[in-house]
Amino acid sequence: MNYQIREMTPDDGEQVIEIFQEGIEGGNSTFDDSAPTWEGWDEKYFKICRYILEDEKEEVLGWAALQPISNRDCFKGVAEVSIYMKNSSQGKGFGSMLLQKLILGSEEHDFWTLQAGIFPENEASIWVHQKLGFRTVGNREKIGQMKGIWRDIILLERRSKVAGI
Repeated sequence: MNYQIREMTPDDGEQVIEIFQEGIEGGNSTFDDSAPTWEGWDEKYFKICRYILEDEKEEVLGWAALQPISNRDCFKGVAEVSIYMKNSSQGKGFGSMLLQKLILGSEEHDFWTLQAGIFPENEASIWVHQKLGFRTVGNREKIGQMKGIWRDIILLERRSKVAGI
């Protein structure tokens, strides 16, 4: 089977939202309790550095994108990473491929710091981020509630060696 990573288009919106909803249902991807509409998703994320991993049948297996951490000008080169894989595509190395592409794309667009907030239970995601140069900068204890239960977030970041130096 052949796979490719390409830039996301609005035509991918339905599959992107379906994969996001799968992540929500899994319980260890996001505090969101329901997926937004494509229009809501599109407003939240930067218009650049949006990637799709698809198979030869053009089925979207995962996506990666960046969102701003702040609208302040001094943080224009800092972004939060989002990577979501279809449940059936997890554990096959695709997340690493997407994150690597996202890192390269972010540096081409002068992002100097990427950050990720990951539930500690999502060990695979933490491992992939660390493998690709993210370091743990802290544990945000009981940062938010999910279905009435306080949840922690592991905060990771990656400082570029080429952008913003």
